[in-house]
Amino acid sequence: RSGHTSTLLPNGQVLVAGRIPVLVAGEAPPPGPGTSAAALYNPFTNEWAPTGSLEQALNGLTMTLLSNGKVLAAGGDPDENNDHTELFTP
Repeated sequence: RSGHTSTLLPNGQVLVAGRIPVLVAGEAPPPGPGTSAAALYNPFTNEWAPTGSLEQALNGLTMTLLSNGKVLAAGGDPDENNDHTELFTP
C-alpha cells in the first residue's frame, strides 16, 4: 500500500506507520483508506498489534531508528507546505 513505511526494530519487530488502516489486535491490516496509525508486526508470531499513531498523516513518510530506541518520522506534502517531523516511541 502507498503512503506508509516500515522500520526494523532491535527486538525483531517491524514498525509500520503512515496511512495504514486502523488495526484490530492480532489481525493483519485490512485493505482500504488509512490514517496516521502505526502498528507493530511480529514476524515470529505473524501477528499485528496497534501501537498508537503519528501526530498527523504524512506524504513521503520516512522513519529512521535512533540509538535511543525512538523513531524519527518525517514527511509532508510539498503542495500544502506542511512538512512535519516527530519522535515516535513504538
